[in-house]
Amino acid sequence: MSHSLRVAVLGAGNWGVALAHVVACNGHHVQLWTRDAQQAEEINAEHRSERQQPGLAIAPGVHACVGLADAIEHADVLFIVVPSQAFRDVCRSLAPLARPDHAAVSCAKGLETRTHLRMTQVLMQETCIRQVGVLSGPNIANEIAQGQPAGTVIATRFPRVASAVTRALSCRRLRVFESSDVCGVELLGALKNVLAIGAGMAEQLAVGDNAKALLVTRGLSEMMRIVLAVGAEPATTAGLAGIGDLMVTCASPLSRNHRLGAALARGESLAAALRQIGMVAEGVYASRSACELAGRYDIEIPVFAHIDKVLHENMPVGEALDALMGLPTGHDLPHFARGPLTR
Repeated sequence: MSHSLRVAVLGAGNWGVALAHVVACNGHHVQLWTRDAQQAEEINAEHRSERQQPGLAIAPGVHACVGLADAIEHADVLFIVVPSQAFRDVCRSLAPLARPDHAAVSCAKGLETRTHLRMTQVLMQETCIRQVGVLSGPNIANEIAQGQPAGTVIATRFPRVASAVTRALSCRRLRVFESSDVCGVELLGALKNVLAIGAGMAEQLAVGDNAKALLVTRGLSEMMRIVLAVGAEPATTAGLAGIGDLMVTCASPLSRNHRLGAALARGESLAAALRQIGMVAEGVYASRSACELAGRYDIEIPVFAHIDKVLHENMPVGEALDALMGLPTGHDLPHFARGPLTR
């Protein structure tokens, strides 16, 4: 029998706590890094983290710590579970402590503002770690923590990383699939958050299931345009990290991006809606990146553009919907392999 993995989970939000719990339930040793000393004490003394995962009895194999060096010193694999806009700062703190033999997995579903870099790119810019991957898929953290059935994807070019993540997470209730399309999986994980905001708007406006299907499928077409433009694999869009993640994020009221869209459709300001959610909604940042990438590659993404206008230009939600319904139509499934990527 193979030895237990030594795993560091960096970031103790609801997804970080859920991942740490699953890994420990599989018999591995987990160091969970948090900046919050009170949270660390609660986890170590009571095996609970009520703010992040209410009611969850965290597996005893999870040990929380506030020192980053303590978290990674003996780790075989690092799961970096922090928001995309904090990712570079954490990597910079990690840089003097990391070893070239570390395997590291990004669990953030976002792009860096201004640079529009993916998190594995940021990780390789800031640290000596080269054996990297990204974890993505339809993974509502609360459901994973509660042991409800789910699937996830580890995208990496390194068999060692894929093997370690599969060993760490795979169990009767969580199936782990592999992909080599790191770029596509990371992009789709970020972009689907924008459409989830739009789906929350549509849900709140009670425009009907037909309208929601229209929004999501046309948005999915735009996601594919971006994936193709940057050179990722278009087939990835049809997998767990693409349509799978898009389905759950657009449909589930547990999705923070979905809840943000609903709050905006009720007339709340972006700042007030974010305060109400109390967690980072990655789609707020990803909408800007999507629009700027579309400009860079000269492609049209009207669904994303109008959601971005609601988020950042104070366009009323109803006005955005009317504008989208007034656009010309054209072919339903354009041949992405030839000709300009137009509406």
